[in-house]
Amino acid sequence: MNQEHTEFDPDNAAAGGADAQQEQIQALHAELEQVKAESLRERADLENQRKRVARDIEQARKFANEKLLGELLPVFDSLDAGLTAAGTDPSPLREGLELTYKQLLKVAADNGLTLLNPVGEAFNPEHHQAISQVEAPAGVTPGAVVTVFQKGYLLNERLLRPALVVVARVD
Repeated sequence: MNQEHTEFDPDNAAAGGADAQQEQIQALHAELEQVKAESLRERADLENQRKRVARDIEQARKFANEKLLGELLPVFDSLDAGLTAAGTDPSPLREGLELTYKQLLKVAADNGLTLLNPVGEAFNPEHHQAISQVEAPAGVTPGAVVTVFQKGYLLNERLLRPALVVVARVD
């Protein structure tokens, strides 16, 4: 027999089978790692989506009454004008208007509405709309609000309507 022909060598067959098994094990490990990574990514995406939905629901809840409160702003303006027209002398009419105005403001405040009446405060372009400037009266800081023509309102820290103001001129 010729020993040089090694058509079937049990040592080579065992070594070749072990190499193939090792390659298959490595391929399966790589695939397992890939599946784990995909699972982690999908889990993170799902968590981010849950957080986004919760944030959107919270925003919708906070500003659900925005339309109603916005439509009530002319009522606030009318009551404010009525109080100004009633004068400063005590009278049953003035007291009734004041009570109604305070009750309405309380209900609105309980629903997140905040009144902006910035007389004497520094002009804030994020909350105020300047309609004119005047010379700074004595004791008023230049750039401060001198007069408020129409009060502004915030709803849960978001501007619902800016205050219309007159500002002391800055030289």
